[in-house]
Amino acid sequence: MSINAISPDYESHIVFRDAEQNFHGNRVIYVHWEQHLSFCSAIAFPLPPAMPFGAFVEEVIKPHYAAHPDAAHVDWSKLVWMIDGEKTAPDFSKSLAENGIQHKSLVRFWTPGLDGYKSSAS
Repeated sequence: MSINAISPDYESHIVFRDAEQNFHGNRVIYVHWEQHLSFCSAIAFPLPPAMPFGAFVEEVIKPHYAAHPDAAHVDWSKLVWMIDGEKTAPDFSKSLAENGIQHKSLVRFWTPGLDGYKSSAS
């Protein structure tokens, strides 16, 4: 069903409260470890776009997923990465922005050989 606006300038009155300028120089980045449903959805982090991808992994991703029993077995050199729906091989020395990560980007990763707790995808 389509929606008809009651005035032609309806969209000019919308205030997006999650706009990038509201995060004090940070971007909201969503991260999800696929096939590990102990984490039912992506986790949101406000991060500086200049943060190196390697620091993002070491300081943000690893600590937040450390409680999962598979975390100790992850071979970080063999991960499959996807950023905003496109498979990629991020450069760990470059910034989040240089790796194409924008405000509200979704960073997904798979760990080949690890399929969740006792291979239950959870």
